[in-house]
Amino acid sequence: MAISRSQLVKELEPGLNALFGLEYKRYENQHAEIYTNENSDRAFEEEVMLSGFGNAQVKGEGAGVSFDDAQETFTARYTHETVAFAFAITEEAIEDNLYDRLAARYTKALARSMSNAKQVKAVDLLINGLPGGTFKSGDGVTLFNTAHPTLNGSFKNTLSTAADLNETSLEQSLIDINAFTDERGLRVAARGVKMIVPSELQFTAERLMKTQGRTGTADNDINAIASMGMIPQGYRVNNYLTDTDAFYIITDVPNGMKMFTRAPLTTAMEGDFDTGNVRYKARERYSFGVSDPRGIFASPGA
Repeated sequence: MAISRSQLVKELEPGLNALFGLEYKRYENQHAEIYTNENSDRAFEEEVMLSGFGNAQVKGEGAGVSFDDAQETFTARYTHETVAFAFAITEEAIEDNLYDRLAARYTKALARSMSNAKQVKAVDLLINGLPGGTFKSGDGVTLFNTAHPTLNGSFKNTLSTAADLNETSLEQSLIDINAFTDERGLRVAARGVKMIVPSELQFTAERLMKTQGRTGTADNDINAIASMGMIPQGYRVNNYLTDTDAFYIITDVPNGMKMFTRAPLTTAMEGDFDTGNVRYKARERYSFGVSDPRGIFASPGA
């Protein structure tokens, strides 16, 4: 009995899938250090910011109690994108026993392309969300802004005066995070938990986070950031950040930076009747965004 093209495709598929999976797992999912991942079963997701109530009022004797209204202030929308790539192996290449040399090489390249696309999309919000950038959060201003509007004023999640990463700028960032207020102007008990830096700042971050004494000084002062346990999760290097002097701090405010997965990574393979080529495809569908800008703080550098 002659071996048909469909039988040959089935024989090839396990090898390709194994090669693809091994290569993809070698990449560090650096986006996971920034975003919390949730699943989605719709074309898009929306999350609404609720205002809560203002400061409670003193009730005079015999007077009526004060009432307040809660309301929706803005909506964050996540629209999923489909990311896909494919390649084909000719029938002649398979006949000439070039499968091992061609397929292994191309599946590794395909895995690299899919991984790279996700990481680039993940940092795009951080890069273009800096002051003067194009990415805006649900409240209508850039992700990192000194005047995020609220019902009772505003709050900031970037330094008032942009500065490079150093002891002073890091301490001021942590102070500003502690000063976060909610939509009604009430204080939010927020703190920085993790710093994200480009590879160019990893040595500076290491010295700031781990030395016992203050960096760059001969004084016998302690490193307050380290001794007080500030930024308890330390720092992470993101190799896809292109702004070499910007740094970011993830806070413990919930519902900050989010990734929605609509369809996880899948692979498919088929043989083409007319050409005899074997085609291999990878596809996934997801979105990156931010619900509450208080979930992250940044400085674009000086």
